Amino acid sequence: MSSEILSVLEYMEKEKGIGRADMIAAIVNAIKTAALKGVNSGQELKIEINPKNGQLKAWSLLKVVDSVSNPRTEIHIEKAQPLKVGVQLGEIIEKELDPATLGRIAAQTARQAVMQRLRQFEKDRIYDDFKDMVGNIVTGTVRRKERNDIFIDLGKAEAVLTGKEQVPGEEYQAGDRIRCLLMSIESTPRGPELILSRGSPKFVRRLFEVEVAEISDGTVKIEAFAREPGYRTKIAVSTSDPKVDPVGACVGARGARVKTIVRELNGEKIDIINYFADPKQMVIEALKPAVPREILLDEKNHRILLKVDTENLAIAIGRKGQNARLTSRLIGWRLDIEEYKAVSSDPREAAILSLVKALEVDRTVVERLVAIGMNSLSVLETVEASDLTDAGFSEEEAQKIMAKAVK
Repeated sequence: MSSEILSVLEYMEKEKGIGRADMIAAIVNAIKTAALKGVNSGQELKIEINPKNGQLKAWSLLKVVDSVSNPRTEIHIEKAQPLKVGVQLGEIIEKELDPATLGRIAAQTARQAVMQRLRQFEKDRIYDDFKDMVGNIVTGTVRRKERNDIFIDLGKAEAVLTGKEQVPGEEYQAGDRIRCLLMSIESTPRGPELILSRGSPKFVRRLFEVEVAEISDGTVKIEAFAREPGYRTKIAVSTSDPKVDPVGACVGARGARVKTIVRELNGEKIDIINYFADPKQMVIEALKPAVPREILLDEKNHRILLKVDTENLAIAIGRKGQNARLTSRLIGWRLDIEEYKAVSSDPREAAILSLVKALEVDRTVVERLVAIGMNSLSVLETVEASDLTDAGFSEEEAQKIMAKAVK
């Protein structure tokens, strides 16, 4: 048994990092507990293991008496004399046992108890090694895939990238290197389980903190963040240093910094904008290059209604509503987008606005035209310049109006 114990001690010390003294204490306790449940029940035992060669020794602790009532815990003084010269009544002496007398069942039970204790040691070590790394990026190697989960070897432990924390479209094979965010350590009946993520917005945030020195030192701050994994991320940044361009710091020289992050995310698009506390300014910044024609804020319900021109409508909404959703999450307000239409309930006003745009003349001139019934280009096409001069318009005004009207 000593060779088995020594091999366990050496393996756990070298491969698992568990100290030899801790292992010996666990094995001794397990063997003692198991032996006392078997043929040695009722006895008090002392067990020692030599840390150098794994040799196991056992003793039965017996009280010296002149009349034995329980041979498992007591020994007559005459039998105790050869074991210890000059022994006195009432003393506790150690009587060495053959380890084999501990029994086969005790040895088997001890082996199971030892393995259980070893697993507990390993669980504790995994937790201690990774508890301070939660929220950081870790690198590992893909080991296998089960159902929709990917199991990743982090060197000291195995972690899992669950299906919901993966990025749509990303595929990995056994042996691939992979970087993930260590999201959490969950307690399970099998021990601590390391949960990874590539789909969390925190993963991209941490990539920026690693890649952009101004973010890691606090010069630039990420104020707001929104992400649809595999498609697009929007971040809003600010700085208290007037000499620093927060957007430029994140983009890097010739886009070097953001390109590194985009490569890590397999081409996911990233929009970096300046942060504004005013939601109206934020929504204008977040929707660029689309420009809203009208913005209506409902402060009470945190809702924003945007009206944009027809040509900007598709840009503002984005593919499958993606741009609108990300902008809404970024500013924290419900966002509604609709087409802008110039509507007037006043026919006279509508005619004036239409002719001002078509004729490119002052509004006062157009108002005089409308006043004499000339309220559209089609009407102007039926008259001559002389008709206008007869109505009080100067020769220059009449010629300019007719030139535009007959184009």
